[in-house]
Amino acid sequence: MDKIPNSQLIETDIPTQNASWKKIEPFALTFNGYKHWGSFKKCREVAREGVKLYRENKDLTLSLTDLRTCLFFESRRWKHYEKSPSKKGMEYVRTLVEAIRLHVTAKDLD
Repeated sequence: MDKIPNSQLIETDIPTQNASWKKIEPFALTFNGYKHWGSFKKCREVAREGVKLYRENKDLTLSLTDLRTCLFFESRRWKHYEKSPSKKGMEYVRTLVEAIRLHVTAKDLD
């Protein structure tokens, strides 16, 4: 998939709730967190905040950009590990995807 700016993201671009990693990973790469934030370090900071929020209460009250950053970072993380996400990893990934869907359906595209 090509890069998709938040302003052009539509619900049909987003994988289904139970999509496999094979379907989610290309969507994750429609956003480049490194480029958006200007560095690996800042992208990682945003992604760590997402993981922290998820672990604390599983409620991701993040902006669409932050959510897409988290999903992008997860795709890079698992690529680095050279494997698909673990069961727990997929639970987090799917939570991100659903949070992204909520923003898009609500037209909250920041």
